[in-house]
Amino acid sequence: MKRLLLRSLLALGVVVLVLVGFVWVRSSYLLQRTWRVDEVAMTLPADALSIDHGRHLAMSRGCTDCHGKDMGGRVVMSAPSIGQMAPPNLTRGRGGVVSSFNVTDWERAIRHGLRPDGHGLLFMPSDEMSGWTDGDTADLIAWLRQLQPVDRPTEPTFVGPLGRALLAFGKLPVISAGRIDQLAPHLARITPGANASYGGYLVQGCRGCHGPHLSGGPIPGMPPQAPKAANLTPDPTTGLGQWRKADFYRALREGRKPDGSALDPFMPWQSIRLASDTELDALWAYLRTVPARPAGQR
Repeated sequence: MKRLLLRSLLALGVVVLVLVGFVWVRSSYLLQRTWRVDEVAMTLPADALSIDHGRHLAMSRGCTDCHGKDMGGRVVMSAPSIGQMAPPNLTRGRGGVVSSFNVTDWERAIRHGLRPDGHGLLFMPSDEMSGWTDGDTADLIAWLRQLQPVDRPTEPTFVGPLGRALLAFGKLPVISAGRIDQLAPHLARITPGANASYGGYLVQGCRGCHGPHLSGGPIPGMPPQAPKAANLTPDPTTGLGQWRKADFYRALREGRKPDGSALDPFMPWQSIRLASDTELDALWAYLRTVPARPAGQR
């Protein structure tokens, strides 16, 4: 009996060691992987209108939600076993990480999710910006480069031991670079308009939470108790099929559903409310064209 127990314990120990080894090797590969991207260097605008558009993009697309209103960085999430998400200081102040950035470095970080050395950035949602036009990207970079310096140390961003296990098994999608077609071409510019075509361009920023088909459900990488993303398709039961345009506006401008209840605070409507009427009209027009799906059918 003791011999059988000993063998069982040894077998269990071997399984644990193999599992730990797999987690370490797989997660290390993912964390250390590099990409090579050759982009034509873009020319940044210097006019006030373009720079102000860059500010609009930062504020309405969630950049300030993560990096702070002054873009000086902050700790968004800290759970040592899983990891720490601390978007860095993007100003030229002490503690900033961009003092040596050239335009190409900025572009790779924004659209490709890469550090200057080619490693993937952690927790950077570049897959939601990978399809941005050259014009929008240049406007954002121009605005970022003229920010007032903020003196604030950048806290470390890391993946903890449990986070490594989740990463190894594909349950913690913290490196967006692996989900991006790094060789995809980019449009030079797109003409804004209150139409579905422009809405299709804008909606790429929604797919990270609401899914590739916009049907909502559990958000990748979030714990089970986290709120589920809403179904944005025209499904009449679980989606926006019964919504009017005014309901859509109220949700994104005031954070209220048609019945008057508040949207879950996890939904960043306070940033999206800064979108222009043209942008909201375009999003609404596009969402009316997508196929209806039951909630969570990704």
